[in-house]
Amino acid sequence: MTSTTAQYLAVADNLARFQKTEANKPAVKLATAYYQANIGKVKTIGQFVGNYRLLSYALQAYGLGDQINNKALITKVLQEGTTSSSALANTLPNAAWKAFANAFNFSATGTAAPTSSTSVATTTSDYVEQQLENDQGAMDPGVQLALYFQRVAPTITSGYSVLADKNLTEIAQTIFNLPPGTSTSQIDQEAAALKTLMPVSDLQNPAKLKSLVERFTGTYDLNYGPGGVDAGTPLTVANGNTSSTVSAASSILSGVLSSNAQASNFASILTGLALGG
Repeated sequence: MTSTTAQYLAVADNLARFQKTEANKPAVKLATAYYQANIGKVKTIGQFVGNYRLLSYALQAYGLGDQINNKALITKVLQEGTTSSSALANTLPNAAWKAFANAFNFSATGTAAPTSSTSVATTTSDYVEQQLENDQGAMDPGVQLALYFQRVAPTITSGYSVLADKNLTEIAQTIFNLPPGTSTSQIDQEAAALKTLMPVSDLQNPAKLKSLVERFTGTYDLNYGPGGVDAGTPLTVANGNTSSTVSAASSILSGVLSSNAQASNFASILTGLALGG
């Protein structure tokens, strides 16, 4: 059986080839062809949200596929855009919403317009990448999480970004051997400690990021691979934003984070690790 680390490196080191193979799969080709043929006919947010196939494709391209039935949230995100700091897309912890709102701004013109060749190429490329990650996850969730981490990490701006994302939280817990339960009353301390453990500058440095990803896959192999202590219960991968709440960021975080009264003091553990303890 191929290890998580070996399979991740096989994909990461030959990403273009794997993406091309994925793009040529019949289901992916069909979905992409429909998107390319029909997105140009959409002129309004209403038309876009009302077309299930187009909307589903776009959401999946931005890692928000599980939000397909949350039409009210999607519409509000698109209507408010990203210009105002108080716009919904700017307050949601998952940065994918902001990217989605920018990509489907139907008031934009030129290459920024959702129907431009540039925008269509970006969306279709992102869709193929998402499908590739999903297919890898069907064989090994660890590989999917590693590819997800590699792709999303450069967009992380704070520890809150990690805590608001179930996948990133699982990855951080695996890398630093942190307990799975977190307390919603200690979000500020946890976010600050995570920022120390995984500095934003490191996540934007390709070499340091690759080292972190390989540290994740190595630990994943030890824990969940053959003979690992948790071999029978591999991590699960969340598709898109795990919170569909339309409210302040703190409320969204409360919905994303799981409570566990029996867990050790997460903030203290993180602080100790950050100090080298």
